[in-house]
Amino acid sequence: MAQPIPSHLQARSGIVSMLLAVFLYAVLNALAKHLAADYPLAEVTFFRNAFALLPATAMLARAGGWRSLRTEHLGGHFWRAAIGLTSMVLLFLSYHLMPMADAVALSFSAPLFLTALSVPVLGERVGPYRWGAVAVGFAGVLVIVQPGSGMLNTGALVGLSAAVAYAFAMMAMRQLGRTEAPVTTVFYFTAFSTLLSAVALPFVWTMPTAGGFALMAAMGLVGGGAQYFATRAYALAPAAVISPFNYAGILWACLFGWLFWGDWPGTHVLAGAAIVIASGLLILIRETRRRAGPETCDTSPGVSHTLPLSTGRKH
Repeated sequence: MAQPIPSHLQARSGIVSMLLAVFLYAVLNALAKHLAADYPLAEVTFFRNAFALLPATAMLARAGGWRSLRTEHLGGHFWRAAIGLTSMVLLFLSYHLMPMADAVALSFSAPLFLTALSVPVLGERVGPYRWGAVAVGFAGVLVIVQPGSGMLNTGALVGLSAAVAYAFAMMAMRQLGRTEAPVTTVFYFTAFSTLLSAVALPFVWTMPTAGGFALMAAMGLVGGGAQYFATRAYALAPAAVISPFNYAGILWACLFGWLFWGDWPGTHVLAGAAIVIASGLLILIRETRRRAGPETCDTSPGVSHTLPLSTGRKH
């Protein structure tokens, strides 16, 4: 009979899995930024989701096959895919319009929007502690975008719109997570997103080169791998342990932006990101104490909006 794995070893494995997922999402985002310079976003998004169906199907088979697709919330899965796909497209567009680190820093504001929107949309109660954290976080957003230096640039507006859309996606994932297994949500998101993004293909299609097609395939497979490791991370350890490591994404964004595009975030971006991250961690701590129960979802930002867990990812 197999011996149970000690909890501290499970937590360690969960952290390693989350760090791998964050790295893979950073690779995915860098590929999306590169491909968006040559191909329509709708086409990039389609191939990202289409090739991600392969690992999503493998995850489904491992979890029990087609029986895992049984659901009474097909409409909820479709809505989650539609709003998640919107967030994905906006996020990819923000990578195209601005340096990666700037876009990732703005994406970290998603939990702030989630907390603020959960009051009117979900009817949740938010106490002064979390409202204070939200206010501090939005102050960090202002530091990043520097509205006093002129009108907000298009990239910043798109990045913030992506964060708002992801907040709605996280609310949908939070509701689905009450009854649906993570692998079920992953598969439906990937399948519906592929179908929805295919609708625009006849209007924007650009024949990819062999190299471009290979990069699009790699992007989808990397995204599927990131989903697997993120799902595994949250299965091994509580969200309070795992979620903070999502913020390592800013390090990869800085590195990839510098290596491939010669971009390095300004001091104001790093300072603002630190404020937003701190506020997000405060909200996470408060939320964990309030719920005091097992988490099945990833509500953390900076990932590619495809996770089932709320993950977002997934995005």
